[in-house]
Formats: sequence, structure tokens, C-alpha cells
Amino acid sequence: MKRFLFLFPVWLLSLWLLPLLLAATPAAADTGWVQAVADGFEARYLTESPYCPTLETDTGKVAMRARAQANADFPLLCAASLPAGAAHAAIEGASLPLPVTNPQRILVLGDTGCRIAGDETQACNDPAQWPFPVVARAAAALKPDLIIHLGDYLYRETPCPAGAAGCAGSPYGDNWAAWQADFFTPAAPLLASAPIVLVRGNHEDCGRMGAGWLRLMGPGTFSTGPCKPHLPLYTVDLGDMRLAVMDDATAPETAINKADLPSYAAELAGLAAIPAPVWFVHHRPIWAAISGPLGLPVGGNLTLMAAAAEAGGKTLIPDPPVTLMLSGHIHSFQILNYDSGVPPQIVAGNGGDSLHDVPRILKGTIFQGHSGVSVLDGLSVGGFGFLLMTRMAEGGWSMELFDGEGAPERSCHFTARKGDTPGRLACDPRR
Repeated sequence: MKRFLFLFPVWLLSLWLLPLLLAATPAAADTGWVQAVADGFEARYLTESPYCPTLETDTGKVAMRARAQANADFPLLCAASLPAGAAHAAIEGASLPLPVTNPQRILVLGDTGCRIAGDETQACNDPAQWPFPVVARAAAALKPDLIIHLGDYLYRETPCPAGAAGCAGSPYGDNWAAWQADFFTPAAPLLASAPIVLVRGNHEDCGRMGAGWLRLMGPGTFSTGPCKPHLPLYTVDLGDMRLAVMDDATAPETAINKADLPSYAAELAGLAAIPAPVWFVHHRPIWAAISGPLGLPVGGNLTLMAAAAEAGGKTLIPDPPVTLMLSGHIHSFQILNYDSGVPPQIVAGNGGDSLHDVPRILKGTIFQGHSGVSVLDGLSVGGFGFLLMTRMAEGGWSMELFDGEGAPERSCHFTARKGDTPGRLACDPRR
């Protein structure tokens, strides 16, 4: 009895302290990152708290605003523009990576989610079948200055099939649990390592995960109204170069989207007015390849080819100012050089989702339609992986392709157009 009387006040005190202890413990959903937006770079923070925190910088404190209020599917999302000249920034004691002028090391990857769509199922719990968590850790360890994600983040569309142990217990649908499982948890090392450019993929169209992408990753103001099928092209100023980031989620390959064609044509025509050099960054490549009948390389996006032709006639994609095109969508790594004045193309869609069958040699690719573009030379590299581009002192960029376990696999390089000499991508022989 005496022991009980002694413990009772402590037990009562513990009940009083419990809410304070829980409030002091970081919530599992608390996640911060820095991303490119239409007018610069912005800090974002997801929190289970009902209030937005303060962005602490060496130039002063910034009150974060509510970008999107919490609802049944998502926690509160806060945002704040990064102050000009800030050299340090943190939220709730966690430092944020800040953008640098003239980035020297740019990490490129795409199509990272784990596919659960009816009978099409990856073993999300098996790193050999879904390596994105391994890829993210290995890529972050390379300490990039900037990350470009080329779209398609969330592939968990339906429940894991009964008896499929590889994805047992997986969340699905356009909600925070699924976004957290497919992107934000595995990508945490990446988000802590560098600012990120988040391209919209076709899996983020309004028929799939568009509402969640617009809330979490959209470069403009978020609205709770109807899902926006297309957002305007925006540029990212990197000092001595710019990224032109296009939303092509509604540009199908095998049919022309006539409703959005004028928007795509106007945006492609507008590339010519952006100060050079420009990297054109979007999800769906205009001229790239998969395996067709008899293993022949075939491809081409009818909507974007029509938009390019309408925008520029014979010019198609103006080079200059555009020196390089970066896309995902095809689950492979590809480099393509064209024979018609079109800038070179990198496809980096091998970040985690089920891989596509792609011929190794891409010269002679048969494109749909009549764009007049053909492949001078090009190749694909199989397997999962990611790309690190490093600026070279003599100009151009060295490119190291890493496999799904983070091991170097192939060295390549990119040289931009100089006068009448066209730009070019090339890879060393396989190791």
C-alpha cells in the first residue's frame, strides 16, 4: 500500500506530461526539402502539427505559410521562399540544402516508384526488384549541387494482390501514406543533400496522382479546385545556364492531344527566347526508342512532334539556345544524337520502376509521323541506375552512369554546340 501511494503522484504526473512529451517528439510525417519553383527556389515542410514552423536563416527568420491545409489524406504543407543571399537555412533544427550558382555536380534520375497496378506488381520490399531506396542513398553520398527528377514518383495505384509477399502491406492511391512509401521516405537522403527540380510525369496526370503532385510538388500556387491538367513552362536560373521545365503529362505518344497542342506549341516556340545555354527538361521524350517488332527501335511522341513542328517548322527544338534535352518516361538510360539540328537527348528513366525492353543500338530508330528527325547515333544501357553530370574545366560535362547498387557502370560526356559544330553525347566502351 505504501508503495502504491508513493507511485500514484508520479503516475498522475506522467499523464499530465504525456501531451508535452508527444509534442516535443518529431512527427513521422515531418519532412523538409528545397525545390525549384516558377520564381526561384522554395523551402517546403510537411508536418503533423497544425501550425507552420519558422524558416531559420543566417539572414533572419521567415514565417512559413500554409501552402496546403491538412485534410483526410495529407498533413499540413508549409512553404517559404528562400531569402536572397542566405548561406544557411533550417527548419525545426534540421538544415536544408541551398541552391548554388553555377552548379558543378548535377544528379539526374527518373521513374523511381514501385509499380503496383493490378497484376503488374513489383516486389517493393525487395531492393533487387525495387532499388530506389538504395539508389537514393548512393546518389546522395555523391554530394550533388542539384538534383533533377524527371517525373513519375508514385506507381502504387491499386492494393497489393493477395498472396504477393513482395508488396504486402503497401499503401496505394493518391494519399500521403502512398507518397511517403514510394517517394518521400526512400528519397529522404536525396532531399537532404541538394535542392531538387521536380518534373511532372504522366503518372502525375489528373487521372492518376495529379492532385497529390500539385499539392506536394507543383511549382505554382496550390488550389483546392479541380486538378490542373497542364501547368505553364517555367525556367530555373542556375547562373550561367537555365533549365526550361515543361509539364507534358497530357502529351500521349500514339495520339495527338489536340486540346493541349496549342499550349505545347507555344511553349516550344518560346524556348528560342530564353537566354542560352538552356537544358530542356521534361518527362516524355519527343524522339526516343523502345523495342518494336523484331526488336527494332521504334518511338516518337506524336503530340510533342506535332507541337514542335507547329512551333518551329524545320527548326523543331531551337539549338541554340537549347543545347541538351533531358527526359524520363522510358525505363532505361539512353543517349541520342540526331542528324537534323535537334539538340542531343538524354533519357534517364531507370530509377526504380519496372524496366522497359530497349535495343542497345538506337541508330536507325523508326519514329512515328513525319517530323524529319532521325538518329545519327545512340545507345541504351540496361538495368537500374542514375546519372551524375560534372562540369569540366575545359567546357562540357563528364557523365558517370551508376547502376542500381550505386556502382559506376559507364563513363560518358556531353559537349554543347560550338558554332557550326553540333552538340554531342558519347559514352566510353562498356567496362
